[in-house]
Amino acid sequence: MSNEIRVPTLGESVTEATIGRWFKKVGEAVKADEPLVELETDKVTIEVPAPTDGTLSEILVEAGETVGVGALLGSLGAASQSAPAPKAAEPAKPAEPVAAAKPIEPAKAAASVPPSPAAARVMAETGATVESGSGKRGQVLKEDVLAAVAAVRTAAPSPAAPSAPRAPVAADDAGREERVRMSKLRQTIARRLKEAQNTAAMLTTFNEVDMTGVMALRASYKDLFEKKHGVKLGFMGFFVKAVVQALKEIPAVNAEIDGEDLVYKNYYHVGVAVGTDKGLVVPVVRDADQLSIAGIEKKIGEYGKRARDGLLRIEEMQGGTFTISNGGVYGSLMSTPILNAPQSGILGMHKIQERPMVVGGKIEIRPMMYLALSYDHRVIDGKEAVTFLVRVKENLEDPQRLVLDL
Repeated sequence: MSNEIRVPTLGESVTEATIGRWFKKVGEAVKADEPLVELETDKVTIEVPAPTDGTLSEILVEAGETVGVGALLGSLGAASQSAPAPKAAEPAKPAEPVAAAKPIEPAKAAASVPPSPAAARVMAETGATVESGSGKRGQVLKEDVLAAVAAVRTAAPSPAAPSAPRAPVAADDAGREERVRMSKLRQTIARRLKEAQNTAAMLTTFNEVDMTGVMALRASYKDLFEKKHGVKLGFMGFFVKAVVQALKEIPAVNAEIDGEDLVYKNYYHVGVAVGTDKGLVVPVVRDADQLSIAGIEKKIGEYGKRARDGLLRIEEMQGGTFTISNGGVYGSLMSTPILNAPQSGILGMHKIQERPMVVGGKIEIRPMMYLALSYDHRVIDGKEAVTFLVRVKENLEDPQRLVLDL
């Protein structure tokens, strides 16, 4: 007896995935819940675990191929079993002209068996039509419909943003190049960022913040904070709090366009951009206005670790109303972040650098950071954008305001 390995439900709006790699080879033993295969979607990379102990008896879909939800990837057999021949032939059934070879009328035979309820539901949702399936007497099963949908999508032109054709490359240089196919995640990042540029009337306004107050507060309490809350006191908790207070004052920055309507959101789900070796992901701190700085730091720390381990769930990256991106951790002094559509604003943090500043008529060395707010001018006026950024600056330069909710 074998256990099927299938593509799990991938989350809201995600219908297909690309096989990243198999962790095991055919014939190798596996334990229950041990990762078997890596799937790359346009939002996250996930691992499919083994449903039980056994031996990987067959691999039906190789790395690089695209599959739909519910597709059969392979199967597990008992350690003493070889790959079961009947199961190996099962995925090929829809392609075999068995029905055409029969002397009876195949169309009538298939028509006499209605599709399974799951298949009928998927056909209704996708508009796909499958005449004959792999079930008994040609019944159309759910995997038949998913396979048909995946085939159409594979044949369709790629939705990624088109790029200009490459200029000719010298033969000597071509031999030293390496061509690597973009992952699903990277393709989606490219497409979404280009869509944001093409759709929004995007502008960026700048300011700078004196980080003396935040740094002094952090230095005074970081040891006590970590001892009590079990998490380090960073800067992001202060920034999220400062942003939430500014969003409450300037609600347009927390709004988005829906057709001819403006949707003002009376909740504050702040996305925090996290760089990983597979691309940029933006986990969302939900209801950030209801969390303390300690609660925010715990959430961000947890999301950051799981993002780097590839363990973020899709729902944890959906529903954000505003985003914060910190290029300063990589040394960026100034940048213009691109909107995370359909959001109307994104705040860019940058490197803290000591600079001479005039304070009370005297020149002093202060730890300064440039802030950049990119915003959709269709939703947010210049006055609102500048006011929002000034409020963030004021909150950070006088961090007691954050504690007192002023």
